[in-house]
Amino acid sequence: MANNPGPIIARLTVAETTGTVAELLSGATGLSKTAVKEAMTKGAVWLQRPGSKERRIRKAGFVLLAGDHIALYYNPAILALAPETPILLANERHYSVWYKPANLLSQGSRYGDHCSLLRYAEKLKEVGAAVRLVHRLDREARGLVLLAHGRQAAAALSTMLQTRAINKRYRAEIHGILGPPGEVVICDAPLDGKAARTLVTVREVCEDQGTSRVDILLETGRYHQIRRHLSRLGHPLVGDRRYGAGNDGLGLQLIACSLAFKCPFTGRQRRYSLDDDGSAAGLRR
Repeated sequence: MANNPGPIIARLTVAETTGTVAELLSGATGLSKTAVKEAMTKGAVWLQRPGSKERRIRKAGFVLLAGDHIALYYNPAILALAPETPILLANERHYSVWYKPANLLSQGSRYGDHCSLLRYAEKLKEVGAAVRLVHRLDREARGLVLLAHGRQAAAALSTMLQTRAINKRYRAEIHGILGPPGEVVICDAPLDGKAARTLVTVREVCEDQGTSRVDILLETGRYHQIRRHLSRLGHPLVGDRRYGAGNDGLGLQLIACSLAFKCPFTGRQRRYSLDDDGSAAGLRR
């Protein structure tokens, strides 16, 4: 086996309860047991036990049973990721509000979850392992993310999100001049066959750079909605390598800057806002 193997996917069924997870996957892939154990710790090893839901297993000493199906999704590039640490901004017992930095995933993938907000949060004693994602924020974007603490809170907040009872606002820099400051542009082009509506307000025009700074209000939550709608308008986000005009030499200029809703548990109005520069240092509540 090469010193720097590429991505590996290995699946096997346990015939008899001999050998550890690390030993079995090491034998099946040629990876060292140390490499397999690291992958386990970072969430890249999965167990499918007959009659049970598939889940990650992390402990090298996990006891296997005959008939168990285990899988390793090994990608050294993903396992080596070390993004900036998220910040817990407000812990409201039933839910928490976080600042997610750019390049941190909202949740993990088959190849691991060590570089995700959800995994970081569930390891915190004051939040707990029952934490659930209410909404997502693109990996390249940064800003506010709401996490629920437990099934009841997740159901309540998800319903609010679906009924537009949670106001989510964003700030972005886009290519071109969309209009004068104060101009409001609505894009309601369907996405993936579903209704989608984005309200864009011009905040500032940067004529020397040929860009505009805009405030964005989402009325629906489709996949990459902001990025796709702005691209359709002919004004893709600066730094958007997927829907833009190429590599601007910058990261994606998109910030989730505000969350507002009535708390379903206390009835109190809640609003969380970042500073004008997108900093979490002066979070307003």
